[in-house]
Amino acid sequence: MRHALFATALLLCPALASGAAAQATMQGQGPSIPGPLPEAPAGQAFATAELAGPDGARLGTAAFVETPAGVLIQIRLQNVPPGMHGLHIHERGACEPPDFRSAGGHYNPDGRAHGYMAPGGVHAGDLPNLFAASNGEAGADILTDRVSLGTGANTLFPEGGTALVLHSGPDDYRTDPAGASGDRIACGVILRTTQP
Repeated sequence: MRHALFATALLLCPALASGAAAQATMQGQGPSIPGPLPEAPAGQAFATAELAGPDGARLGTAAFVETPAGVLIQIRLQNVPPGMHGLHIHERGACEPPDFRSAGGHYNPDGRAHGYMAPGGVHAGDLPNLFAASNGEAGADILTDRVSLGTGANTLFPEGGTALVLHSGPDDYRTDPAGASGDRIACGVILRTTQP
């Protein structure tokens, strides 16, 4: 069964994330953000996406590493509005500001419904929500076996490419076509760095 694994329980449940963030704020601590992105591993397929906002300002980077278990996506962002944000892989490698509609809809080569909670879901490009702390930092490590950096049917490098898109609000994990996650506030084209 295809699935995505999340490095932290905060990504699984918006309610848990909100509670943990509130507790951290009351104690004067920020939530733990994963460390720096890795170098391209020798002999493994690798890709990156540089995300920018509607004004063109750079917000950070996502690295994509092909592993035996699937593609590991490691994302590190700054200057993101605090709170939960929908995060998806989109079907076109184009990020024209300010609305990023050029990225098209979710990457969905299997023709499925949107959302982890939806019957008939999920899109290959569906990912868990990303939490941004009060200082605007957001980071997560996400493992998904629904996409590939290779040349198969679910490759992230079809004709026209793909992009990683961040939304203004959280994905509800069930509403077509994008989980009612609001405007697109950041976008980055996924570019191959190391061949498979």
